[in-house]
This record gives sequence, structure tokens and C-alpha cells, in this order.
Amino acid sequence: MIVEFGKTGAERPRLVARLVADGALPADLDAVTRGAAEAQRFSGKTGQVFEYFAAGAGDAIARHALVGIGDASAAGRIAALEKAGGALTAKYLTSGEAAVAIDFGGSGLTADEAAAVLLGARLRGWRHDVYRTKLKDEQKPSLGTIVAINAPDGTDAAWEIESAIAEGVEFTRELVTEPANVIYPESFVERCRARLEGTGIEILVLDKAQMTALGMGALLGVAQGSVREPRLLAMRWKGKAGARPTAFVGKGVTFDTGGISIKPAAGMEDMKWDMGGAGAVAGTMLALAKRKAQADVIGVCGLVENMPDGNAQRPGDVVTSMSGQTVEVINTDAEGRLVLCDALTWVQKEYSPATIVDLATLTGAMIISLGHEHAGMFSNDDLLASQLDAAGKASGDSLWRFPLGAAYDKLIDSPIADMKNVGPRYGGSITAAQFLQRYIDKGVAWAHLDIAGTVWVDKAGATHDKGATGFGVRLLDRYVRNVLEA
Repeated sequence: MIVEFGKTGAERPRLVARLVADGALPADLDAVTRGAAEAQRFSGKTGQVFEYFAAGAGDAIARHALVGIGDASAAGRIAALEKAGGALTAKYLTSGEAAVAIDFGGSGLTADEAAAVLLGARLRGWRHDVYRTKLKDEQKPSLGTIVAINAPDGTDAAWEIESAIAEGVEFTRELVTEPANVIYPESFVERCRARLEGTGIEILVLDKAQMTALGMGALLGVAQGSVREPRLLAMRWKGKAGARPTAFVGKGVTFDTGGISIKPAAGMEDMKWDMGGAGAVAGTMLALAKRKAQADVIGVCGLVENMPDGNAQRPGDVVTSMSGQTVEVINTDAEGRLVLCDALTWVQKEYSPATIVDLATLTGAMIISLGHEHAGMFSNDDLLASQLDAAGKASGDSLWRFPLGAAYDKLIDSPIADMKNVGPRYGGSITAAQFLQRYIDKGVAWAHLDIAGTVWVDKAGATHDKGATGFGVRLLDRYVRNVLEA
């Protein structure tokens, strides 16, 4: 969706939306329109939309909308404004209108607040209709342009930053939504190459032979049952020199059957989004490059497909990770941690980051714990945890911290190897995090984000349709703004 600025007069779209604070219906509404708004209980609450028609120039009919932006003094102001923008798009996306003007005049919004409305409007308009060939005209998106008029001074500059974030979120949604016969390790890399070309991001790719030479037995063990070869993708944005870099590491299982420990057939199609962590990392790197972030960040994606052929890893196998630690594979469906452990070791050996944040659709237990409202956070560093929590609150990608500890750690001790890849049934998300912590070097601040419940949803939200949410991009970008660019 395109956002434009400054069109006036006859150039305005036929549909014009005005922003209304709660309890503040515009004084210039005629009695009939005001009565109609009140009859429909429109008062300006966040996300309410009221439509009316009026005579335009000549014989034209002008289409108008009032959009509620809520109470300016309420908490969560930015999220409320994004919701308002999203509500406008949701109403008119398939309306037949090609453009809508948002009139910011009299709204009292700042430039950043106006940009939040535009961001919500753009993000809610994203759809992936590439494979839908029989949509009726009334089902097809028509709305392609948002025109900002009477915007506060500085809104265009604020929008330059937010539009970069929107690009990153949309790229993540694209990667997560594509089916597994389209996005697999090699094509994930090529999609990223194409999208990141010209941004200034340095790309490094390791193939199977290179990973074998490095001793990445844990990652390669997951991949050995698939005809799709694994890849390790590293993307570096060096927007600031000097300090040790920050690393974002994503689990990229482009399809997860469970391997020999095969999943039930019902719902297995959803496992195309088991690369949501890698998708979030790729989208974040695009966003940081597009807005030219003043930070040194490395994004790493461990990319595999987990399949159950005659060469697949078996329950009971023992693999040696790049760190030299050995793992007894009890369950081949606990594969994400095997991918991540080698990716974590590699990025520490290669770049010596001061801080690592990994993102993974790691455990179904996380969905049982938190549903689809929060991602789980585990960390060895209280300051990092608090910084990520603040970034989550500011961005809307919410986190909830879980414990780590020696009592949980011993649950993954193996009688024949250094560790096993699963613990008992209880505390499954915690023991998965304990597994990853064994691969973090002393002195490195680390956080693991289990995003299993947040990358894909079955119902539309304020700024996304049902399906891929793009979770993680705005969180990581906000962390970079708050901490690395402060």
C-alpha cells in the first residue's frame, strides 16, 4: 500500500476520513449526520468507523468517514492510533475505493502520532493473494493508496522511518506465508538476496559442505532426511563501527513434519511457518537497512527442512554440535533447538557479539502457556530482559518473562551424552531454553524468545489480517532504537 502526502482540492480522493477523539464529534456535522452517528453509537472510541455521504462538486457524491482515535490521555496511545488506521483500512480494503485521504486537520496529533495512524493503515492492508485465482471482484483488494492531508509538520520524516518498519514486517509476513514448496532453505536465501540487494547489507551463506567442515552436527542431523539442502544465512548491517555487534538469530525450519517422531496429520500444513523466527530476523534486517539504523547488527538464520525419509535422524541418535557438546536426540520433533545451537555457536565464534537475541517457534507448550497474546522470554541478563520487555510494550510485540535455573537444567541431562534434546512433559518451554543456554558463552548477554503463539493467528487483529503477523520485527527494531541507538 502506498502512502502519499499533501494532495489538496480536486486531487483528493473521493473518500475522505477525519479523525475524531472520544466524545468529540466534529462541530460542523449537520444535524442529520450527527444524529445518524449517534444512532450508530459512534462516539470516537478507538477503532470505530462511521460512514456518511454528502454532495460534492457538481453532481458528484462525496464519501466521508469518521474514525475514532480514542482518548488522548489514555495509556497505549500509539497502539490506539495504529488500531484506528487499521480499522479504516479494514473497512475499505475491498470497498471499490482505490484511495482514501486521511485528514489530520484539527486532530491535535503530533508527527509521530500521525505516522502511527499511517502505519496501522498500511499494515492492515497487507494480503498475500498470489495463489488465489478465482476471487470475485468484490473480494479483491481495491484500496492501494493512503493520502495524508493537513498532516502535522514532520509527519513525512516520521513516516520515512515507519515505512521502513512496514517493509520489514511485510517481508516477514511474505516469507512466513509462502508454502514450503516455494520457500525452503535455498529459496529463502535467494528471496533475501533479492530483497536486500542495494541496501548495504553484507550477506554470507554457508552450504552443507561448509557446515560439515565446521562440525555443525546438530543442525545437519535435522536436515539429513530432506532432499532440500540446509543453509546458514548471515546478514550484517554495519551502520555504526566500533563496539561489538549485536546478533539476532532465527530458527528457520521451512517445513517441520516432526521427522521420524512425526506430527499428527491434522494441522501439519501450519508447519510452513516454523521458520517464523528466521523470517522475523530477515524482516528486521531489511527494516534496519532501509531506515539506516546507527547500529552494528548481524542477523543469522539457520535454515533446514525436517523430513522423515530413510536417511532421517532417528530417536536415540547422538549428534555432536559445533561447540563439541553431544546431544542424545530423544525426539526428532524437538529439532529447532538443534538448529539454533549450532547457529548460536557459529555467530559467537565468527563475530563475538556482546548481545544475542534468538527468536524461534520453538515449543507448543508456549502456546498452552500464553496463547497468542504474548511471546515467552528467557534471559541470562536482567538488564537485557527489561530492555526487551520495554521494547515489546512500545511496539505491541508483547513479551512475558519465564524463569531459568539449575533445577530445570538438570532435566535435560542424558545418561549417555552431554544432554538430551527434550526434558519431561512439564516445563517444556523452559527446558528448551535451558538447552539453548548451554551454548551461550560466558559474558554474553542472551535472550531467547519463544514466538510459537504469535507468528500466525487464525483471526484478524488491529493491524493484521488472519495469518502471518510479522511478529518480532517491530520488537527488535524498537530494541535497536531504544538501546543501540540511544
